[in-house]
Amino acid sequence: MTQKASPSAPRKIVEKIIATNREAYHHYFILETWEAGIQLTGTEVKSLRAGKVTLKEGYVRITEGEAWLLHVHISPYTHGNRQNHEPDRPRRLLLHKREIIRLFSKIREKGLTVVPTRLYFKGNLVKCEIGVARGKKLHDKRETEARRTQEREARAALKHRSHDD
Repeated sequence: MTQKASPSAPRKIVEKIIATNREAYHHYFILETWEAGIQLTGTEVKSLRAGKVTLKEGYVRITEGEAWLLHVHISPYTHGNRQNHEPDRPRRLLLHKREIIRLFSKIREKGLTVVPTRLYFKGNLVKCEIGVARGKKLHDKRETEARRTQEREARAALKHRSHDD
């Protein structure tokens, strides 16, 4: 006798990362992150499955009560026809009205912006993680790089020491 899973049993939703905006972490302090849906065409989703996306220069702008993802390049689908998508078109982010209002109030603060930090599949849906960010000054970037180098050297020394034992 085989036992079936009950229909109310929670299913684990798998997240598959498509792209990460590492440059955003270099240029900005990410203060908080939000998960947003993204309105896409069929050929865009197929291109994303192939990993053909660049988040590097992307940012979020709020106009007329809607959040828009701008300057994110999704390459045209290779097997697409004449209905293929425009690679750099603005894409609407799907957020609740109150989330958009909170984001807008944060953007109005001096020196804050909203940038995409990563794009991923959550089940069959494409999600965009956006981060409220404050720009780093040159000395902040140097400090971050120095801290990273110290951590890397410490890990290497620890690893080297454990191999000697």
